[in-house]
Amino acid sequence: MSESRLQAKPFDIRKSMVWEAYKRVKASKGAAGADGQSAGQFEQDLSNNLYRLWNRMSSGSYFPPPVKAAEIPKASGGVRVLGVPTVAGRIAQTVVAMYLERLAEPVFHRDSYGYRPRRSALDAVAACRERCWRNDWVIDLDVRAFFDSVDHSLMLRAVERHTDARWVLLYVARWLKAPMLKADGSLAARDRGTPQGSAVSPVLANLYLHYAFDMWLAREHPGVTFERYCDDAVIHCTSQAQAVKIRDALARRLADVGLELHPGKTRIVYCKECVTNAEGGVM
Repeated sequence: MSESRLQAKPFDIRKSMVWEAYKRVKASKGAAGADGQSAGQFEQDLSNNLYRLWNRMSSGSYFPPPVKAAEIPKASGGVRVLGVPTVAGRIAQTVVAMYLERLAEPVFHRDSYGYRPRRSALDAVAACRERCWRNDWVIDLDVRAFFDSVDHSLMLRAVERHTDARWVLLYVARWLKAPMLKADGSLAARDRGTPQGSAVSPVLANLYLHYAFDMWLAREHPGVTFERYCDDAVIHCTSQAQAVKIRDALARRLADVGLELHPGKTRIVYCKECVTNAEGGVM
């Protein structure tokens, strides 16, 4: 795609960013969204489709269609509802995700492992195992329904800490509010949360929890170590009493930002009697 730009466009979005985003979406594949258009169908008129998307994003006239609800069974029972954007929507979200990742990655905490380049769950497990030799107690925690509970205003404040690009803030706000298309054809309005499964949700989730969890813990309990993989984390403590104190303080902190510790998945464990599991928790 050409790098030429129209001076009249209010937002300076390079065509090469849209092209790179398309290549990433193509590589990751994925199902059709609410419009029913597959990646193959999108590619049948690729040049025009990418140009239209760039043109709308650059002019501020891009409005995301609803995301399609997709139920994925959980290993523990029940279902997880993913929000599947359209192909064009995934490309647009990837443009913003690439932009935000470049700004946020240098400041993310070293013990944040989820959805980050060159980091994995196995890295979190390795750190957890090593620290369990030094500290006897851990808080093994899960944030309840995190992706359904994110406060939109706080999310936008987190994004604003890293960029003043109006187009990024505009489209993040529109994606957060985009309704979800249910299997019965009805639309569900959303005033909280960010759809799990969308291309921009991983970096948004890490931004939110960077301030809600990582930086709070580092500030309030600077001697305490942890590993976080998105909305799951392990906090290492020197005693059971310290673990109880931090767990209760964390519950209050999360309540302040619209989140909640999962009562059935959060526990205090004497880690000399357990081994770490593959997701960074304990068992």
